[in-house]
Amino acid sequence: MPKMKSHSGTKKRFKLTGSGKIKRRRAGLRHILTKKSKKRKLLAGHDAIVHKSDEKRIKHLLGK
Repeated sequence: MPKMKSHSGTKKRFKLTGSGKIKRRRAGLRHILTKKSKKRKLLAGHDAIVHKSDEKRIKHLLGK
């Protein structure tokens, strides 16, 4: 049976942390920034951890 290929789009969007959690970027920092508050933009600039219910699916796509 051949090896399972990891999903290229998922590889670009997610990173595994040392403890095995998955890091992701927050949405909403690409355009229409003038109407968004400074606080909202600052928070969007920080990475977030993927929710536990999505972890299994993303790890499967990453080939882990």
